[in-house]
Amino acid sequence: MFLAAWRLVGDSRTYLRIFYLLLALPLGMLYFVAIVTGLSTGIGLAIIMVGFPILVVTLLAWLLFARIERGLAIHLLGAQVRPMSLPDPVRRTVWQRLQKTLADPVTWKSLVYVLMDFPFGVFSFTLAVVLLTVSLTLVLYPVGYAVATVLYQQFPGQLHGTMWPGVTIDGRFDTSVALWFLVVSAFGVVFTLASLAVLNGTGWLWGRFAELMLGVDESRVQLAAAQAEAKTQEARADKADQSRRELIVNASHELRTPVASISAHVESLLAPGRQMDDDTRKYLTVVAAEAGRLGSLVDDVLALARAEAGELHLEIQPVDVQRVIDQVCETLGPLARRERNLSLVHPTAAGLPRAMADRDRLAQVLTNLVRNAVNNTLDGGIISVAAATAGDHVSITVSDTGIGMIPEDLAQVFDRFYRADRSRSRDGGGSGLGLAIVRDLLAAMGGTIDAESVPGHGSTFHVWLPREPV
Repeated sequence: MFLAAWRLVGDSRTYLRIFYLLLALPLGMLYFVAIVTGLSTGIGLAIIMVGFPILVVTLLAWLLFARIERGLAIHLLGAQVRPMSLPDPVRRTVWQRLQKTLADPVTWKSLVYVLMDFPFGVFSFTLAVVLLTVSLTLVLYPVGYAVATVLYQQFPGQLHGTMWPGVTIDGRFDTSVALWFLVVSAFGVVFTLASLAVLNGTGWLWGRFAELMLGVDESRVQLAAAQAEAKTQEARADKADQSRRELIVNASHELRTPVASISAHVESLLAPGRQMDDDTRKYLTVVAAEAGRLGSLVDDVLALARAEAGELHLEIQPVDVQRVIDQVCETLGPLARRERNLSLVHPTAAGLPRAMADRDRLAQVLTNLVRNAVNNTLDGGIISVAAATAGDHVSITVSDTGIGMIPEDLAQVFDRFYRADRSRSRDGGGSGLGLAIVRDLLAAMGGTIDAESVPGHGSTFHVWLPREPV
């Protein structure tokens, strides 16, 4: 008990809270008069439009009063008041900010708090003055008795009266009366401690009320913190992803030179007229093939990395699709016949409009689709590349009579490094990047692609590109 009383007396927060209880009355009166006058005047004059600016000024005034009270609650009452508003990442007009303020529950809770500060100030001021006055009177009773006795002796006949029932001031110092007043003073000390506790508790309770009324809800603070953390993590992820893309682009650039050098040297060694044994020629032929595959893989990875990084330099312009199809098929036709004895057909479409695309990238798209068909069509099969008009688009269809795909594989056919037939060797299949590159290039050109397939009967890829505006 003694330690608790000592902590109460020695704690500066106790006296700061008592100071606030005394300060609440004049502040509450100011708040009440200003807000009630502003609201009544603004509402009364709203019919002639003059009242709306008055209402806006009143709103700003009560928000200012609420912020003042929040600061007093934090510094004098020791309340842990949350912010009245959270940072808004959205840029808003003045009208939008006003609407947001009026829709915020904290705005109206703060109005209730500010208006209640006046009746609370009347109560707290009266309570503090009464308790402190009674406490000081009881504690100073012996001093008052002694001072009154001395003054009576100095000015006899001019001072007279009673300090306690049966105790008259007559200039004589009565020891028994003094002892009794010491007992009263001791009681006054206890009463003072009790008064300090009551006033401190009143200030503490009002501080808790301020925490409830002058700050946003804890859930909103946690949500805002979670959103801020999510944005931070998203920024970190974007930065890491950007670093990864730059690494892939740089590494691919660096790999192209040595791979090209290896291919050139091996082709030089395999040039006709060079004398070597059959095993050496066989091994060099394998090296040349693998170097070619490695070069193609590096090109594919570089193309994907550029697409991700937004570094594809596209020249979107009207393109003669039929001419691009003819060029690709004339280039890959001999390869299809030599490797698999495949027939590559490309019928001419009469009156085909031009499509909006990058000519070189469109050729790369068709090359990847035809190569994919070659890799997945058995010997003697047929690959067809045809174009047609489809409303506001030009469609290109690449179909084959190959092995086809099951629905599970079809759903992932455009994923990177995905190979539908895992049982086939790397020698027969591609890198698994060709169709992913096709999808990304078409997306960059404003086109789309989808696929359909029947296991054992082949696959069909449909490409759509915007047609040239009329």
